Amino acid sequence: MNTADWKNFKKILCVRPDNMGDLIMTSPAIRALKKAVPGRKITLLTSKAGALIADYIPEVDEVITCNLPWEKIGADNKSDEVLALVNLLEEGDYDAAVLFNVYSQNPLPNAMLCYMAGIKRVAGYCRENPYGLITDWIPDEEPLFKIKHEVRRQLDLVAAIGVNVEEDAFSLEIDDDAEGMLWEKLTTEGVDINKPWIILHPGVSEEKRQYPPAEFVKAIKGITEKLNVQVLLTGSEAEKELAAYIQKESGEGVFSMAGKLSVEELLAAIKITPLLISNNTGPVHIAAAFKTPVLVLYALTN
Repeated sequence: MNTADWKNFKKILCVRPDNMGDLIMTSPAIRALKKAVPGRKITLLTSKAGALIADYIPEVDEVITCNLPWEKIGADNKSDEVLALVNLLEEGDYDAAVLFNVYSQNPLPNAMLCYMAGIKRVAGYCRENPYGLITDWIPDEEPLFKIKHEVRRQLDLVAAIGVNVEEDAFSLEIDDDAEGMLWEKLTTEGVDINKPWIILHPGVSEEKRQYPPAEFVKAIKGITEKLNVQVLLTGSEAEKELAAYIQKESGEGVFSMAGKLSVEELLAAIKITPLLISNNTGPVHIAAAFKTPVLVLYALTN
């Protein structure tokens, strides 16, 4: 592996076709890649879920969105969509690509995608020898010999191709007027913005990570009685029914904002709230990016 070559690569494709939390945890490595070479352009290939947050990662210059069929969220996609993506990547004329994945994911489909698009240098982890599919191969020691935090895993990947890693803070930025839009939205929904409030995010993408809604109701009742704070329930459009149930059962001072906030308004809300309570899902990583205190309910996952 000739890491010196990477100093000459100006157009880099970063492949991270996962959920927003995975992408946020990759942002320190993306930032390191961006800063390593003056004038370097970073294009991100990510899922539709990842694309929701990509615009708020300042080091990302361009986003390509596709739910890939070898990922759970894109299992219904057709082969012609993949071929169209190959053509699009070929037109991008990238100098190199970096494959980001958790240790339980196989990087070879993403490597094949880059190979078919004619990207000559590809860096990534792989357990078995990928031969020509990953030119800058870093043997994956996880989980057989060690387990790293996801942020450290991706920083070590870019360090292996000669990138100087200076910091591990997440990269996430929002416009200055986002907070003003949030206050307006909360006032419209009946929230008293002159009284303290916290956020509770009850939804999650995987059922096995879902804390029971009835237990959330118990928690909220205890919080509102002992702390005298309002509780904002956040979530996607698909989680409106869940939030409505929790709101109804929890009593006064609880407001469902599920499906009512834009991504930027959600970011602003998490940035300024004194506390986020959540399942292990995207808003937790947003809170970490903004250094917002967070209470996470973890299930048995990696």
